[in-house]
Amino acid sequence: RGFCEARSATPATVGHWSQIPAVPTDAFKAAPIVSGDPAEAAAVFRTSGTALGAGRRGTHYMLDTALYRAALRVGFGVHLLPEGGPIRIAALVPPPSELPDSSLSFMVGDVLETFGADRSRFYVRKGDLDLNRFVADARDAIVEGQRVLVAGTSFAFVYLLDGLAAAGIHLSLPPGSRAMDTGGFKARSREVERAELYGMIEVGLGIPAAYIVNEYGMTEMSSQFYDGIAGEAAPIGAGRLHHGPPWVRTVAADPNTLEPLDRGAVGILRHLDLANLDSVAAIQTADLGAIADGGFELGGRAEGAEARGCSIATDELLEVMRRGIEG
Repeated sequence: RGFCEARSATPATVGHWSQIPAVPTDAFKAAPIVSGDPAEAAAVFRTSGTALGAGRRGTHYMLDTALYRAALRVGFGVHLLPEGGPIRIAALVPPPSELPDSSLSFMVGDVLETFGADRSRFYVRKGDLDLNRFVADARDAIVEGQRVLVAGTSFAFVYLLDGLAAAGIHLSLPPGSRAMDTGGFKARSREVERAELYGMIEVGLGIPAAYIVNEYGMTEMSSQFYDGIAGEAAPIGAGRLHHGPPWVRTVAADPNTLEPLDRGAVGILRHLDLANLDSVAAIQTADLGAIADGGFELGGRAEGAEARGCSIATDELLEVMRRGIEG
């Protein structure tokens, strides 16, 4: 509240959602951003370690996960299972029991329980991918004609596909199989362009690009964005746009002034997520993107001077919080 008032943003002055001051994601690394007691949180999600060390990880406290579960199920169902489930899910992420502070593990665990058919499972345990088990289960699914949804980070897909290639294995999962790629090569030694990755998935798993959907989410948010619908996704390079649910609004902002930009102009993305019930709805990211009709085009990440506005906003928020503590 103090942060908004310091920017003269009150119910009497704000006439549009884009005028609500957004809290930069860096603020989640500096202090608890929660409308309640952090000690009473039902779930605590943290971002991955950064160059500043594991102690500077962004933290999202959720006092209740019911709304989060409801929100993620809607987006996943619409974009990955438009024809309905259940479907056999092969998860290339650790289970929530091993990474309880990972929002991705939580999300995949929830959709596996909600939409997963028999023999859905996690294939990453204690940091290792069980390649042999994955291959054996994939071959069973092929024999039975059971469609499979493979979900994981971009790096996990590369690790899996490199392992298959090294073993001379090429799988052709049954028609209707699909993949959910969640991005993420941070702190990894090898990066692969998206078009190349999707080509590797088609060759190694037999899943065509039209059935590969990218999911873009953030630890600090409760909703996710997807760049297509499984079976109908546009070719890579044909202008895939990320879409959010009806309760989310997105705008690209000037990196220096944080003022909203016109459609088509590249800026840093700001999201208003009404599912963020226990923290703040307006989140200012350092992710580059441009707004287009029906969604936004996701770019890279603003670094250094490109994200000056975020740094200033973070400093302002921390100063307000400091004065509140001292007062």
